[in-house]
Amino acid sequence: MRALVPARLGIGFRWLLASSWTTNLGDGIAAAAGPLLIASLTGDPFLISLAALLGWAPPLVCGLYAGALSDRHNRRRIVKIANAVRLVVLIAMISALATGHLPVPAALIGIGLLATTQVFADNATATLTPMLVNRDDLLIANARLQTGFITLNQLAGPPVGAALFAAGRVWPLVTEAVLVCAGILLVSRVELPPHGDTGPKRSVRRDISEGLRWTVRHPAVRTLCLTILIFNLTFGAAWSVLVLYASERLGLGAIGFGLITTVSAVGGLLGTALYGWLTARVSLGNLMRIGLIIETLTHLALAATTSPWVALPTFFLFGAHAFIWGTTSRTVRQRAVPAHLQGRVDSVNTICVYGGLVVGSAFGGLLATHFGITAPFWFAFLGSVVFLVLLWPQMTRIAHDETL
Repeated sequence: MRALVPARLGIGFRWLLASSWTTNLGDGIAAAAGPLLIASLTGDPFLISLAALLGWAPPLVCGLYAGALSDRHNRRRIVKIANAVRLVVLIAMISALATGHLPVPAALIGIGLLATTQVFADNATATLTPMLVNRDDLLIANARLQTGFITLNQLAGPPVGAALFAAGRVWPLVTEAVLVCAGILLVSRVELPPHGDTGPKRSVRRDISEGLRWTVRHPAVRTLCLTILIFNLTFGAAWSVLVLYASERLGLGAIGFGLITTVSAVGGLLGTALYGWLTARVSLGNLMRIGLIIETLTHLALAATTSPWVALPTFFLFGAHAFIWGTTSRTVRQRAVPAHLQGRVDSVNTICVYGGLVVGSAFGGLLATHFGITAPFWFAFLGSVVFLVLLWPQMTRIAHDETL
């Protein structure tokens, strides 16, 4: 335990880490089981892509409000309440499946509600680490959180979710409900310093505007938000139909679909492990330029191939890039953002993440319906080439940021 989580990080962070790892396993199970559930209820590509859109839309709609809420009130309480509501939704879906009465609209509504509650839980959770550990220890604390996210959410969760789904459609939801309940109990043990509900009350709109202005005025954070917004347009288009791509283009079944996420997670685990070594030898600007090139070529390779032996190594390399990028983005924000703005600035980043995904997924579903399953991947490649040229000079803003 001391080697994994040094004592200087504190007992509070250990409880937070345990809660995060537990709920991440549940989220990983849902990541595979959700698309499979919708695909088992309908073969319509648009409805399947709509499920992805409903999973990505709530952060766009509720993200800014969730950020303001996190900066106003007790953040641990927000996490507990959001996950409790999430548990209720899971129980309702479990009951409907068990009785054989879960129509496609109800399943889509359930996915949307689960994603909405997760917005509030995730935003508040993201603000807890800087409250519990010193600034100099943020790198190791984030590395431990990322390790749990990769190994449980991305590596173990999806194949477990796919296997549980193969055993019965209700079992992934039951497992996720148990893990969410455990996560609530674990985060309840976290003791936080006083925060929230202090000072004169201001309007939520004014609080949100303050977070937006701060983000726009900070060069490094602004550049990261702009880049993730643009590149998630192309990523969302391709990944919205990934479950169909895996079955129709690569010939993989339910277990194979979970394997795609697992392979990406293995790449991400390697990327996270090499992050310190890479940043000591390569400037952040060049590292991010390389990452954007990798993402662009990923779309080209997936559009052109029909072989799992080509696609799976491509997903591996993409996974390494994705988690290196994620670690950089999180470190920049947590070190640069004042404590009282953590929730709002994180919500602005979330808006950029999911704004791109929502627009991209809607477009991807239409492209796949009218032009075939590879059309979203060709669009993603061509769009990424254009965006890469436009964003190339902006990467130096990250390389010279003093907060790192």
